[in-house]
Amino acid sequence: MIASPVGIDTMVMVKCRHQCHNASMPVQITIRNVPDEVRAELAARAALEGKSMQEYLRGELVRLAARPSRQDWLRKVRDRKRAADTRIPPELILEQRDADRR
Repeated sequence: MIASPVGIDTMVMVKCRHQCHNASMPVQITIRNVPDEVRAELAARAALEGKSMQEYLRGELVRLAARPSRQDWLRKVRDRKRAADTRIPPELILEQRDADRR
């Protein structure tokens, strides 16, 4: 077994520690040109929940990021539809809907 040159392992460890440290650091996001009425609505919603605007918006961003994008959601629906390989005629859908209303 050949030993690695002195310093290579240290460089790798320093880089790993730097990346791991940066991964756990919060990131600041600035949004410019927010209309006054939007800011006022967000401030009101935050106040109703007893949160600061920062806490409220952070929670909303986390919630938004946890959901799939519209494109991803549509792709998954289309994939499942293709995999099922079935088609229901619109007339049957309307007929069933109307039957439920009687």
